[in-house]
Amino acid sequence: MDSTQFRKTTSPRVTHTTDDPQTAAGDPPTDSECFSILKHMMKKKKPLRGALRLAFMELETLKDLYIHELKDLYSAESQIIKALPKMAKAASNAELRKSFLEHLAQTKEHAVRLEKILKSHDETTRGPKCKGTEGMLKEGDELIHEEADEEVRDAGLIAAAQRVEHYEMAGYGCARTYAEMLGDKAGAKLLQTTLDEERATDQKLTKLAVSTVNVAAKSR
Repeated sequence: MDSTQFRKTTSPRVTHTTDDPQTAAGDPPTDSECFSILKHMMKKKKPLRGALRLAFMELETLKDLYIHELKDLYSAESQIIKALPKMAKAASNAELRKSFLEHLAQTKEHAVRLEKILKSHDETTRGPKCKGTEGMLKEGDELIHEEADEEVRDAGLIAAAQRVEHYEMAGYGCARTYAEMLGDKAGAKLLQTTLDEERATDQKLTKLAVSTVNVAAKSR
């Protein structure tokens, strides 16, 4: 694996030795440490653990891909939970603000469902950060701090939120299909429920944009 694929962090360093390759959550080893530890582990025929295991995780089966997708969705939901209060605060339209706060409560439940599914497969929620969601939320945050008319900003916030919704719907649709193919009926049902809720939120935002927010923005 190319060393550039390892994630870096600004967190305080933790000393890793070849005798104790476990790493702290959110504190992956440096490139040189990774290769040194990997070489030692292969020589001793020991299993990879901690952040090093995540770094070398391979997708060999549909089950691996399913778990990877669930963890990616969990990362996305965790980021959205942090972003929605900021978006609600930035919204000037009362109905839009209410929609963001309602979806915040819904999103927390989505995260709980993902945790439940992962636990049923003896998996934790730990995994790489969802870069796609991170990028879209960063754009939304930049919009919040832009000098803009309130009505125009509201229209932009809806667009930003819907980009995230569409991204999530694609992810949940794939994960639901994987669950069905793998015989995870309980997981498929939970994922379908979340997918339906994401779709309903998207439709609600579209209705709000077309009937009120975009109209107000156009009049500016």
